[in-house]
Amino acid sequence: MSADPRPPLSVLAGVRVLSFTQFLLGPSAVQFLADLGADVVKIEPPGGKLWERNWAGCDLYLNGVSAFYLLAHRNQRSLTLDLKREEGRAVARRLIEGADVLVQNFRPGVLSRWGLGWEEARALNPRLIYVSASGYGEASPYRDRPGQDLLMQGLSGLAWLSGRAGQPPTPVGTPVIDQHGATLLALGALAAIIERGRTGRGVHVEVSMLRAALNLQLEPVSYFLNGARLEKSDTPLAGMFHPAPYGVYETQDGHVIVSISPFQALADALALPELARHAGAPRLFHAREEIARALVPVLRTRTTAEWLTFFAERGVWAAAVLTYAETFADPAVRAADAVEEAPHPVAGPVKFLRFPVELSTGRAGVRRPPPLSGQHSDEILREAGYPEADIARLRADGVI
Repeated sequence: MSADPRPPLSVLAGVRVLSFTQFLLGPSAVQFLADLGADVVKIEPPGGKLWERNWAGCDLYLNGVSAFYLLAHRNQRSLTLDLKREEGRAVARRLIEGADVLVQNFRPGVLSRWGLGWEEARALNPRLIYVSASGYGEASPYRDRPGQDLLMQGLSGLAWLSGRAGQPPTPVGTPVIDQHGATLLALGALAAIIERGRTGRGVHVEVSMLRAALNLQLEPVSYFLNGARLEKSDTPLAGMFHPAPYGVYETQDGHVIVSISPFQALADALALPELARHAGAPRLFHAREEIARALVPVLRTRTTAEWLTFFAERGVWAAAVLTYAETFADPAVRAADAVEEAPHPVAGPVKFLRFPVELSTGRAGVRRPPPLSGQHSDEILREAGYPEADIARLRADGVI
């Protein structure tokens, strides 16, 4: 890619965000805000005890730095603070007084027990936007249960929704609820910033993983709530509510996806009797399994590349099923400018997925690499008005 002439994105320049976040949903959400230009202060326990620093999928550590930590902490500053001690909570209260947004995804009640809940925070700063994320919601009978992506896939029906008839439930292979919840959290924070601009008053924003999981299934859930009968198929069909050919079919050398497209185009392209008898029908859902089964032996007769060319020439929507190696070699993915490499002082060169929205006014890149633990503690406390002697005392006492 050629050098991007746009300056760093600064939509949220001047907005101070305190991040009391952990795991993936919270950190990913505040990273959206950081990418948009907000000054995000990550508050974490002293001594490198932050959970995200000490776990990584695939046990992937870059020169000892967790890849899981790296993926959701760019463009942020780190302040170490022991919130289990009153001195640490006093520092947090002082920071709240000067903050615009506070984001937290502890279990309901944890920050309130430390005197840092919504009621206490807005008493300190009536303009504060206080964003809470939890598994089930603060008023839920399940509020004290663990909220985690795979658990939510089960409770929300998402794990049941995928896969074929006769097979076990099929969870989605990436934490989609965490990431969708993070998007909703960032959306809620931005909406609250706009509302505060009109009213001058702070707002409490609440996001639950459960609601995010249900919202992620907007289409099938809406059909179910309004009387549809959802049933799995034992054919290659990829869902319970689309007519054929919507599915993933085996080819000579891999798999091809045949998606929604004018059915007449598919029928004309393949000239199968099982398809011809339905051509021109106004509704095809009732025949979806018959159509899918008719496609199975035919699509095994050519390679994926051959089918892609064949379908493209005939107006049938199709795509190959790619591995990650193939995905990131694909010209469309390369042209999307989705990946940026930036240096980290310990991990070395790190590849990041960029903020997924483009604005003409700026480019969302890596302004700051994910910080070392407590890297910015002194400068953040100086900005809050702490004298050097007090900072030294807090450090000597293990508060920071």
